[in-house]
Amino acid sequence: MNLEKARFNMIEQQIRPWDVLDTDVLDLLMVVKREAFVPPACRSMAFVDAEIPLPGGENMLQPKFEARILQELTVKKHEQVLEIGTGSGYMAALLAYKARHVTTVEILPELVELARANLSAYGVDNVDVQPGDGARGWPVPAAGSGNSAVQAYDVIVVSGSMPILPQALMQQLKIGGRMFVVTGSAPAMAAQRVTRMSDIGFDTVKLFETVIKPLRNAVTPSQFTF
Repeated sequence: MNLEKARFNMIEQQIRPWDVLDTDVLDLLMVVKREAFVPPACRSMAFVDAEIPLPGGENMLQPKFEARILQELTVKKHEQVLEIGTGSGYMAALLAYKARHVTTVEILPELVELARANLSAYGVDNVDVQPGDGARGWPVPAAGSGNSAVQAYDVIVVSGSMPILPQALMQQLKIGGRMFVVTGSAPAMAAQRVTRMSDIGFDTVKLFETVIKPLRNAVTPSQFTF
């Protein structure tokens, strides 16, 4: 396989037609080599317009989906990023090239080890892979105390769908911060960008309809019986 030709075709035939036109994002997809984060058995699929299976029954999102996340969030060099659902570490690597620091949380031990190995081998040193359940956020200890800080992150990426968006996760956005999340249940899910406008105000923009694998232990709506 001619990797560079395949990468070019991925960008031109999959990603641009999906309204990803930000040159910074397109350039980044050329710089961060996706094949370095794909399991060896699936390496021939690295540039295919499909989800790629990972250990533990999880998967990598489609390339165009990952590119759209980057375009919608416009991550800046001074920003702190939280990712929920690390997978192979590819999305964290993309975010790391644009951010000051990325904290990425993964519930499956085998994926924690895979992502750490991939990121280390690729020389990414501003990503912290944390084992745990981030479905309700990932508190950062406040400086000089054991308490958890709110409004800790400039950007949050949720790499799995959630039936509803928990308030605890929203509260971890700084004012001006942005979150990408897919909410709802199959077959009716919506990708959204949530921006925190003030202490109590949030602006939510529906970006597109989609269906992706649910986040493990995601918050579910209360069930009432009468």
